[in-house]
Amino acid sequence: MASTAGTGYTLIPNQKYRRSNRRSRQRCDIWATDSQSLSTLGYFQTLPLEIFQMVLNYLSVKDLSMLSMVSKTINNRLVNYISVPSGSRRLLLQDFHNFELPGKRGGPHMLEHYRSLGLLLKRCTLLLPTKDRLKFIHKILSEVSCFKLNGCPSPLDCLGLQCYGVFLQILTAGWDELECHRVFNFLCELSNLPRKVQTVVSSKPGSARKLELRIRLYCRSVFLNHWIHRSDSAFWLTRILKPWPMVNQARLLYIIFGPVSSLDGNSGHVVWQKMIEGPTDETSLKGLADAIKLLYDTEAREWTADDVISLVDELSVVPREWLVENNARLLVLSGNNVCFTFMASKAVNGRVVELARLVAFLALVCEKDLYCMDWVVKMMQKVCKVFSTPGERKNFLQCVENAFAYMVMDMLQAVLSADRDEDDSSFLNLFHFVNAQTNFHKEILYLTMTNNSN
Repeated sequence: MASTAGTGYTLIPNQKYRRSNRRSRQRCDIWATDSQSLSTLGYFQTLPLEIFQMVLNYLSVKDLSMLSMVSKTINNRLVNYISVPSGSRRLLLQDFHNFELPGKRGGPHMLEHYRSLGLLLKRCTLLLPTKDRLKFIHKILSEVSCFKLNGCPSPLDCLGLQCYGVFLQILTAGWDELECHRVFNFLCELSNLPRKVQTVVSSKPGSARKLELRIRLYCRSVFLNHWIHRSDSAFWLTRILKPWPMVNQARLLYIIFGPVSSLDGNSGHVVWQKMIEGPTDETSLKGLADAIKLLYDTEAREWTADDVISLVDELSVVPREWLVENNARLLVLSGNNVCFTFMASKAVNGRVVELARLVAFLALVCEKDLYCMDWVVKMMQKVCKVFSTPGERKNFLQCVENAFAYMVMDMLQAVLSADRDEDDSSFLNLFHFVNAQTNFHKEILYLTMTNNSN
């Protein structure tokens, strides 16, 4: 009896213990599942998708970008949020016009927004192959007409392409060259850029002014303007130019960086006659000179010195032969290395008369633009060393003196034949040239006397 009671007493707790053990295991399994969910989605797991997206509406683009790195599950939720119309409407700001009016988002704010959006989409698509990343991003941005080459009716008053450019810069930062090649090819296919470039480089200059302007804005705003490192700028400029023959490269370089009109009705259009009709200023040449320096630098690995000098040579006849003064001013702005290599190329190829005339105009540019005249003398000294014999050097120096003499006579004749009612630009040009000749020879005398005294 006692044993039976004892048996009964001992069995009941065992049964309870077993039931208790099963419940504990169940609770442990549930806790493990909850922990796993919390590790990927956190406390957002308890929210319906619609409520979760409402929460996302209160986060800035930078906060969304940080949130996308929490987990793959969160990242997927954000991709879904970006893809739905409500999310894309909120993220794709399109107030690209009249951004300076009161109450409007300013230009810097728009650029910063698309810089942050580029980082968000970069992180959201981090695990996708480049091809799939580009397709997804294009799907998101395809509704923004101002991101297209021909999409905006007033491109000069639009921030769209600039916003697209900063977006692209952040998106592709750190990508290797192969991936960036794919990006360029993808954008060329979308914009049909190669066919449009073919149209403008094979047509009469200025016959497709609107298309020239759109190509200029697209290339500069999307591909070129927003890079910090010169090697990146050189890479994208190379992608634009290299598919074309040298003659077309020069035409395209002029379209992208050449002078533009600021007159009413023609604002922003490329001025093709600027280098032919008269002397121009540094502002009109600075963009071209900076591009030439960029391609000549070591960062542009696909360009040799001969390539760049050939490009400068072709550029100086776009659309027809430039005034020598404008060509000389371009060389001065392009820097010592480009200028010397260009002049040495003429010396090696026997174009001594052209070289001597160029030296005289370099002196004129230095006089007009207030550069040190000893720079021209030192450049001429370096070029003299290119000639292999004393006879060739003597002939070159004689050609330089003849160039100065002929140019004085030409300018004097222009002054004498000018009407009194005309402006005095011819006389002023002669005045500058006589001063340039005087200062040039003065520097040579200083150099000679210094060497003799030593």
